[in-house]
Amino acid sequence: MFQRAIVRPPTDNFAEGLTTVDLGVPDFARALEEHARYSEALERCGLLVTHLSPDPRYPDATFVEDTAILTPRGAVLTRPGAPERLGEAAAIEPALRCFFPGLPRIEPPGTVDGGDVCEAGDHFFIGISTRTNAEGARQLARHLAAWGYTSAEVDVRNVAGILHLKSGIAAIDDKRLVLMEALAGHPAFRGYERLVVAPDETYAANCVRVNDALLVAAGFPRFEADVRRLGLETIVLDMSEFQKMDGGLSCLSLRF
Repeated sequence: MFQRAIVRPPTDNFAEGLTTVDLGVPDFARALEEHARYSEALERCGLLVTHLSPDPRYPDATFVEDTAILTPRGAVLTRPGAPERLGEAAAIEPALRCFFPGLPRIEPPGTVDGGDVCEAGDHFFIGISTRTNAEGARQLARHLAAWGYTSAEVDVRNVAGILHLKSGIAAIDDKRLVLMEALAGHPAFRGYERLVVAPDETYAANCVRVNDALLVAAGFPRFEADVRRLGLETIVLDMSEFQKMDGGLSCLSLRF
């Protein structure tokens, strides 16, 4: 059960951030509204939300998930894989140390984006991507193992249409996964109950289980219907402006 979350609203230069998609320029006012609704949803799920100030030095800083891996047993400060985002981890470190005084970090030449790390109970899937390299994955796996967690690598560099591992996977719990079709047959996911997302609704795979609810992106009716059949409370949120910048529901908070 999560008790807290850390969020950072987008800054007015949000549109200058990194993106691999061509969905148009994000509307800043609408992005602020979407972020506010997202934060309210976290509070509705029972979380105490820490709101950090916007950081115009880093247009992508609203995607706080990429800066750290938080677990009930410890946390790791990441080293983002895009050079433009390297300073984001240091910028959020003081806020994290309020809750995690011991905070190891990923060291060069390792890189890790939090969007490449999916927690399923005591097991972690670590994506190897254009943002997370093998050395970073090795360092993270070592830290996790010291806290009693297991992990497995999943190489997504040749999977079309996703930036991070969690662009195509989410853990509903320690036995059930949401997976995009291209990842559904990966051997790392054997033994799990799998809810496979239709190819034309792949963005919906980035959903977030927060206590008794599942946060899902608006605009994907088949996936929403599948989730409701699981018996979970579903909170549907508009993510249109963040989708334009490669962002998803998981990206916008650090939950612990």
